[in-house]
This record gives sequence, C-alpha cells and structure tokens, in this order.
Amino acid sequence: MMNETLNTIIKARRKRRNRYVSVTIILAIITIGLCCTMMMLGNTIYPVTDVIHVLLGETIPGASFAINEIRLPRTVAGLFAGFAFGAGGYIFQTMLRNPLANPNVIGITTGSSAAAVFCIILLHTSSTVVSLAAVIGGLVTVAIIYGLSRGTSFAIGRLILIGIGIQAMLNAVISYLMLIGKTNDLPNALRWLSGSLNGAELEMTYPLIIAVIIVTPVLIYFAKQLEMLELGEQAATSLGVNTNKTRVILMISAVLIIALATATTGPIAFVAFLAGPIAQCLVGVGFSNILPAGLIGVILVLGGDLIGQFAFETRFPVGVITGIIGAPYLIYLLIRINRKGDI
Repeated sequence: MMNETLNTIIKARRKRRNRYVSVTIILAIITIGLCCTMMMLGNTIYPVTDVIHVLLGETIPGASFAINEIRLPRTVAGLFAGFAFGAGGYIFQTMLRNPLANPNVIGITTGSSAAAVFCIILLHTSSTVVSLAAVIGGLVTVAIIYGLSRGTSFAIGRLILIGIGIQAMLNAVISYLMLIGKTNDLPNALRWLSGSLNGAELEMTYPLIIAVIIVTPVLIYFAKQLEMLELGEQAATSLGVNTNKTRVILMISAVLIIALATATTGPIAFVAFLAGPIAQCLVGVGFSNILPAGLIGVILVLGGDLIGQFAFETRFPVGVITGIIGAPYLIYLLIRINRKGDI
C-alpha cells in the first residue's frame, strides 16, 4: 500500500515536471518568434537573412540603421522589461499570497513614475537622471509601504491597503505635476507615463540587462522558500524559513528589476499583474513559476507592442494595449475577492 502511494506521488510529480518543462519551452519558442518578428517588421519589412547579417556586423543600406538603431533597442527593452515585470509581479503575488499584491496595484511603479515626472516637469533633467530617479523612487516607495505595514507584526492585508493608499497619493502628486508643467514638457512626461518602447536606446537598457541577469538566479535560488512563504507565516517558520530575511531579499530583488524596467520603458500597465496568474494557469502548482511568469511578461510586452504598432490605423504605445487587456481582469478579480471576503 505504501509503495503504491509513493509511486502515485512520484508519477504525479513527474507529470507536473514534464508539464512545467513543456510549457516553459513553448513560451521560450514564442518569445524567440516575437523577437524575430520585432526585428523584421516596421515601415520596411526585412527578411530574416538581412536581420542576421546586420546583427553579425554586415552593413546593408537602410537595414543597418533601422535594425541597429531602432528595432534592436526596442526589442531588447521589451524583452528584459517584460521579463522583469512578469517575474517581479509573480514574486509579490506569491510571497504575499494575494493576486492584488503586485507592483501596479500597491504603488511601486507609481513611486517610480512620480519621481520620473518630478524630474521631467520641475528639474528638466536628462533621461539618465530620470531613470535613476525612477529606480530610487520605486525603492523608497516599497520601503515606506513595508515599514508602515509591519506594525507589531507583518500583515498582508495591511500592506495591500497601505500600498493602495500610497498609490492614490502618488497619482495625485503626478496629476498636480502635470497640471503645473510647461507645455513643452508634457508630451515627454505623458509618453513616459503611458509605458512605451518608443525611443528606446540600447545604452539605457544596460542597467536593466545586468540587473535581470544577476537577480534572476537569486530569485530561483529562493524559489523553495517562496513556496513555503505561500503556506503562511507560521507554517514557513516551522519549516525552518527565516521569513523576514527571505521576504526582504525577495522584495528588494523584485523591486530592483521592476524599478529598472519602469525606468527603461515607463510603467507598462498590468504586465506584472497578469503574468503570474497566466503562468499558474498554464503550468499549475508544484514548481516555481518564476521563469514562465517572466516569459509571459515578455510575450505580453512584445505582443502588445506589435499589436499597438500594426493592428490599428493609429499607433498606440504598448501600455495602452496591456491596459486594455488587464483592466477587465482587474475588475473581475475585485468582484471575486469581494464575494469571498478575502480583503
């Protein structure tokens, strides 16, 4: 009897592992396909061979400029920002055991946005300073939210409610800055706030690329502890997890890549919100969905950008497309949570 039970558990785990690997490979293939499509499509469509030759250093009149200066930076920015939003959003939702506990809803990306708009409207700084301010703004915002939510003990519901309050306050600050801003500064601020890959520069993506490469192994290393945190504070502690240390490391790591992604592309709406639930739906439970969530984030960003560029007569930034996709899901989720009385 015991052997049969053990064999059943082993078979179920093997099945879940095979599903995880299969879904991750399929998502990776879709990601590669979208990257290739981003490099090929534009005002002029270039074949794959031209794209490869240009990337290998060959000079092709017209194609070299379009691919190296416009399409490659746009693709790289979407690739790494999408992964950062997807993986970071999944970390927050899993760690805090609530789908609303993501950077968009609890104000982290809004903190980055407020800092960036402040620099654009009042200080008239360079794009480098704006990006740096966005990173600092995101880190300071999460520090304030986490500090206020602790009290005598850490509470998830308190963190979410405080985050929503901070987000509302920061949105008011952004609205005020836009109201007093000079006319020639507003288009830049609006373009930044909408979340867009337009005007992406390869040099500006380097900090994000480095951060994602360094932080992703850290997130994967703490994947087991993350799963235990999902069981609850007491259960995780009884299993030997230092909950405060693990939560702080995961939070800082996730906030860092999210803040850098926001600094690079602006706050692309709902990617961090949608990636985790989609990954869990596709992969299921039993394994960490950090990589699948990151890949889904890439697919949402690159796919949304392609739709925004070519599906309509007017070109829309990617944040508009992801916002259209994510808003109905947010409404559905709020209705479901209200009925269950979870928050």
